[in-house]
Amino acid sequence: MMLHLRVASRAFVGFILGALLVFLLYIWFGPGPGKAPVIIIIKRGATVGTVSCQLQRDGAIRFLALFKFWARLSRFRPIRGEYVFNAKASLYNITTKLKSGDINYTSVSVPPGGNAWTIQRCFCEFIPEKTFWILWTDPRFMSAAGFPNADSMEGLIAPLVYRVNHAQDPEEIFLKLAETFRDRVKPVLYGGCLPPYETLTLASMIEKETAIPQELPLVAGVYVKRMNLHMRLQCDPTVLYARWHSGNFHFCAPTKADIHRKSNFNTYAVFGLPPTPIASPSQTAILAAKFPSISSNLYFAATGKGGHAFACNLSEHIKNVKHYRDELARRFSAAKR
Repeated sequence: MMLHLRVASRAFVGFILGALLVFLLYIWFGPGPGKAPVIIIIKRGATVGTVSCQLQRDGAIRFLALFKFWARLSRFRPIRGEYVFNAKASLYNITTKLKSGDINYTSVSVPPGGNAWTIQRCFCEFIPEKTFWILWTDPRFMSAAGFPNADSMEGLIAPLVYRVNHAQDPEEIFLKLAETFRDRVKPVLYGGCLPPYETLTLASMIEKETAIPQELPLVAGVYVKRMNLHMRLQCDPTVLYARWHSGNFHFCAPTKADIHRKSNFNTYAVFGLPPTPIASPSQTAILAAKFPSISSNLYFAATGKGGHAFACNLSEHIKNVKHYRDELARRFSAAKR
């Protein structure tokens, strides 16, 4: 009888232990409580306690004590970053991702020709607007980009795709932008007909003047020739930039008021290049600014058909402008039919 009791007792204990093991395995590998994807932001200085409380509060885990026990057993140290866990993510999936530092990044694209306001909108999800404009003129980042005497970060952010996450500080993102420019763009600026920063400024102007790569050296040649002759550059994109720089964000073609606006950026009003670039130029525009195609041309005007007509004297330029206006009138008339 005693033998049967011992066997039954052992069987019962074995059953309980087996059931407990199955339960623990289910808790560890089975679906978690999350009904939707959960995003966890681990900031600098976060502890196991703050991470575990955040996971439980946001519905990613059920048992706080079990997570803390795993953290203590595995000597887990939180790795700063943004983590995304799928709905019903298991505790195993969550701990594996946290332990390995599987950080979620967002790709942010800065387009060629993007200016300060464009770039601010690109990073608005990661950098508060007020903070962005403070950092935009912070000398630390101009120095990190390689141009400590620059007035702002305009032009000093390469048009590339950047990987950022919400755990990064705004200063950290700005430093990444500045160092990327220093490493990938600044070396390309040397060796041209102008000093590096002026090359960058000229490249930003021609980037905004034409979208046709073959025209970039021709437009650069017109501006360099004008500078050599001490003529005003009369670049329409700088007129628009002067408008926006004054706080007027109305988007339309330059008006008479724009052309007469007193601004260092208005190349109708001042001689030479503007004080800073007016956008982030592409590599193609930079190469065109380094090696402009200088000829007898002093003027260019849009054709209305996607390109520009170049002229070596004012009378020829006036004819080209008339052709452009006639083309616009023809298109407008055709559209009304």
